[in-house]
Amino acid sequence: MWNENRSGAALAGASARLESPMVGAQALLDANQARPSKAFRLRERPFLELVNVRGEASDGAFIAAVEGVIGARLPVKPNTVVKGNGYDALWLGPDEWLVRSNDARTPELEGKLRTALGALFASVVDVGSGYTVLEVSGERVRDVISRGCPLDLHPNVLQPGQCVQSHYFKAPVVVVPIAGDTFDLIVRRSFADYFLRIITDAAAPIVS
Repeated sequence: MWNENRSGAALAGASARLESPMVGAQALLDANQARPSKAFRLRERPFLELVNVRGEASDGAFIAAVEGVIGARLPVKPNTVVKGNGYDALWLGPDEWLVRSNDARTPELEGKLRTALGALFASVVDVGSGYTVLEVSGERVRDVISRGCPLDLHPNVLQPGQCVQSHYFKAPVVVVPIAGDTFDLIVRRSFADYFLRIITDAAAPIVS
């Protein structure tokens, strides 16, 4: 999220800076990373581009326009992920996707998609300031997630290439298996502080 640092009566020294949604719980992140555990680890992946895209999956022009920007066709199979050129696209519904960058970057995807889509019947909204991504991993990562999430996380059920919307205790979350014992958890900004505190609390008896 962009914030402004103001100094001087005329704001002559004003500058922009990025502030993570986890800023209020940074000490928890630092403490977790200072005590690396094979059982459970977490790190924030802040400032990824996250863009909500809506349109008709049956509209070839819409699908082709998005593919031209991200380098992959939007998935039409429920709860699946496709990888493109620096982006991946997550199926959220029959006419809704979340496109995210692989790395932190200055927001530009919304503009590129709007230009490509032109007057087509579609919606493109940058939601990057409203969410953050946590990477969780480790030998007991499924046990930690299962303490607050009702999903079946068995690797035969939920695998890389899939995604699913659920909740972790009271926080809405999108769960994205990455590889082996690694998951990305996409969390709303308004729940970020709560989410970090509750997942570290849930992990405590497992990693101790």
